[in-house]
Amino acid sequence: MDDLERAIIVSFDQSGGVDSVLKSQAIVFCQHIKEAPTICRLCVEKLRFCQIVQVQFWCLQTLHEAIRAKYSSISSEEKDFIKKSVFSIACYDEDCGGLLAGPPFIKNKLAQVIVTLIYFEYPLIWPSVFVDFLPHLSKGGVVIDMFCRVLNALDDELISLDYPRRSEEVAVAGQVKDAMRQQCVPQIVRACYDILSMYRNSDSEICAAVLDTLRRYISWIDISLIANDVFLPFLFELMLFDGIPEQFRGAAAGCVLAVVSKRMDPQSKLSLLKNVQISRVFGLVSDNSDSELASRVASLLTGYAVEVLECSKRLTEETKGTSFELLDEVLPSVFYIMQNCEVDTAFSIVQFFSGYVSAMKSLSPLTEKRLYHVSQILEVIRSQIRYDPIYRDNLDTLDKIGKEEEDRMVEYRKDFFVLLRSIGRVAPDITQAFIRNSLDAAVTSSGGNIEEVEAALSLLYALGESLNEETIRSGKGLLSDLVPKLLASRFPCHSNRVVALVYLDTITRYAKFVQENTQYIPMLLTAFLDERGIHHPNINVSRRASYLFMRVVKSLKSNLVPFIETILQSLQDIVAQFTNVDYSLKALSASEDGSHIFEAIGILIGMEDVPVERQSGYLSSLLTPLCHQVEGLLLNSEILTIEEAPGKIATIQQVIMAINALSKGFSERLVTASRPGIGLMFKKTLDVLLQILVVYPKIEPLRSKVMSFIHRMVDTLGASVFPYLPKALEQLLAEIEPKEMASFLLLLNQIICKFNKLAHDVLEELFPAIAGRIFSIIIPMEAIASGPGANTEEIREIQELQQTLYTFLYDIATHDLSSVFLSPKSRHYLDQLMQLLLCTACNHQDILVRKVPGFQKFMIEGFATNCCLYSVLDRSFEFRDANTLILFGEIVLAQKIMYEKFGDDFLNFLSKGFLTMHCPQHLVEQYCQKLQGGDIKSLKSSYRSLIENLRLQQNGSLVFR
Repeated sequence: MDDLERAIIVSFDQSGGVDSVLKSQAIVFCQHIKEAPTICRLCVEKLRFCQIVQVQFWCLQTLHEAIRAKYSSISSEEKDFIKKSVFSIACYDEDCGGLLAGPPFIKNKLAQVIVTLIYFEYPLIWPSVFVDFLPHLSKGGVVIDMFCRVLNALDDELISLDYPRRSEEVAVAGQVKDAMRQQCVPQIVRACYDILSMYRNSDSEICAAVLDTLRRYISWIDISLIANDVFLPFLFELMLFDGIPEQFRGAAAGCVLAVVSKRMDPQSKLSLLKNVQISRVFGLVSDNSDSELASRVASLLTGYAVEVLECSKRLTEETKGTSFELLDEVLPSVFYIMQNCEVDTAFSIVQFFSGYVSAMKSLSPLTEKRLYHVSQILEVIRSQIRYDPIYRDNLDTLDKIGKEEEDRMVEYRKDFFVLLRSIGRVAPDITQAFIRNSLDAAVTSSGGNIEEVEAALSLLYALGESLNEETIRSGKGLLSDLVPKLLASRFPCHSNRVVALVYLDTITRYAKFVQENTQYIPMLLTAFLDERGIHHPNINVSRRASYLFMRVVKSLKSNLVPFIETILQSLQDIVAQFTNVDYSLKALSASEDGSHIFEAIGILIGMEDVPVERQSGYLSSLLTPLCHQVEGLLLNSEILTIEEAPGKIATIQQVIMAINALSKGFSERLVTASRPGIGLMFKKTLDVLLQILVVYPKIEPLRSKVMSFIHRMVDTLGASVFPYLPKALEQLLAEIEPKEMASFLLLLNQIICKFNKLAHDVLEELFPAIAGRIFSIIIPMEAIASGPGANTEEIREIQELQQTLYTFLYDIATHDLSSVFLSPKSRHYLDQLMQLLLCTACNHQDILVRKVPGFQKFMIEGFATNCCLYSVLDRSFEFRDANTLILFGEIVLAQKIMYEKFGDDFLNFLSKGFLTMHCPQHLVEQYCQKLQGGDIKSLKSSYRSLIENLRLQQNGSLVFR
């Protein structure tokens, strides 16, 4: 062993037993040897005589790198030497064949070296490489194996389109394929046939390797070399002969798949597909569906079906019949494969069946056989959307694994449900009958298979998306039978979370049917109110049921009036959970879903169809205990322990949410005009809840919930809420945090937009405090948001507050409340507000924020110069942007309005400004003329020309004043 061999062994060491310094030195030494001018000859010599695997690999790798990187600089003599040497090794010459006895990765590396030479030299310099190889195949399996590895490497490294290629590689690949077709492909195919015939009973591994290599080349060689009366029957013979290993038979199936997948004109393709006589191998998938052979034949049959379907799309109407006959023949096997075999990932079940169903649309009416095929597709859909029982417990408890599986299935099912709806349009009766039978089977199965029940319900739910409202309402087709059956169903596995949830979603989807068929209302209510819904033991199911029940109540409304008493009695314990909770246990969830049941109750009892006495009694029985609970929780709050406080606050939040949700069912007209006694109850409730702001003035979650309730009362009580607003708004404003300010302004916007001038006194009283608080918040926040340490949340908060503030000011200005700005207490802030608006209109990064309407009457010296001129001159004002163009139009319109208001004073000021900036006199005069005219479009065009001219003169950015 010489120094190089020792260095190579050390550099490849992975045991950790070699000193790291020594290993680094060995790597450097090997790298230094690579730079030697005689490195290629050195590598060849080592390959001839050295049997050390690491040395063989290093030499082949070095040769490969040298040829790729330095081919043009290698002399012709040395190229010939390399070429002859590696070819001799590959052909198992007597003095060069030891390498072929080595491991597969050595032979693959040798094949890679030969392919690199082919890349540079075939066909012009080394045209005989493939032909020269053929005589050596008689030496036996070793050379045949090497020849296959060379062809495989050629496919991987150059020809195959499965990998991204550079344009020059694509060009070389084209030249190589053209030359091979012309020169040697027939000989190679013949050699493959001879090898298979000779070795079929003695060396199945070499035969499988030959077939796998041949499969790669079928896509671009002359198909008649394979699809003929000799070779194709031979491939089927190999597939069907059970006296040879499955790997060999499966490789034959792979070649037949390559044949049927060959791209051809549709008529020729149809003839090929017909001549294949694929029915000969149908039985192979049912013999042993778990075997490797069955898997390969399954891929062949599904691939064949795809090719027939694709071919049918390109055929004329006269010849389509043959393709559908071929499909009818293969589909039963495809259905079997879908249900029982491992499906090749390259085969898209949904894509294939979607194409088939689409083709069925043109074959109306469907034959009995094709209707059967449709039912089989539905079976496939059902089997594919079923959950794996292995995840049953995970899905029920919804742990991490269960959540991941649920999310995966939601995504996976989408395409199958689209397919289901397509089938429902092509064959509605078959689809509904299949779902009914699935549901029947699920209901009657002993113990109720959870996955079967869930799949059947999911199918019914998904079908509803393809049915219009009228179809559901009228119960056309089988729905008149399906929906009552569904409502009456009580599955043994109903306690399971996934079954319960899909059941509730499904009965909600078909609730429109009950709206027209009111005799089923008691069944619908029972399904929601018993242990299948709101009283389900799983809290997540119960809350989901509450939300869905609220939606159903909204849709049925007056139809439910006769059942109000029954509903309220069923919900007594659910309501009590809000009024009889021990807050010290801290058992409350942060979820707000529980309040949906109060919204449903509010909708029920808030209808005018309910007699006033009963309505008052219902509302009082709900509001009184809730208010008493709040009052009790507010007492002695100062003696609470640290452990009790969070639970108490959470309880108050829950109660506010419940009252808020309850109030949504009552209209303003009912509580203020027709039944003012109801309004009085809500006013008393508002009085109680406002005490929360006194007792807990700084608890943000409580303040937020109270603010939300005030929003509701503005809508519900109308103008009668005014006596409560000054104190409530004052309390909210007194302890307001910066991040709450935007929500507070939204409440004020609601009051302004609803009451207009009626809000004047409240607003005038509060505006000084509002303005002072805004400026104490917004200026420091702007400094923080623009500083180096600002985070995205701070920036988002300042932007949200700014936008809400400008909407607030705009609402004041456009609802005849502008006099608020001029009141003695507010004048102090007017200049600051104007400066803030001016700065934003000129400089804000968001064009939509700069587009501030309603303030065109600012002072000429400020607004006109800064916003209308300097801001437009800035390069950030991009005329190609749609929002910018809208803003530009409003700037031009503002100038027109200012001219109409201020006349020549405005015109003279603006003209001087333009001339000061060296704008050409004729453009200024033209602009002034357009401004005095009535054509806004012409004025915009003139002003844009003026601005663009000024930009050209500047040759740089303008410094803002």
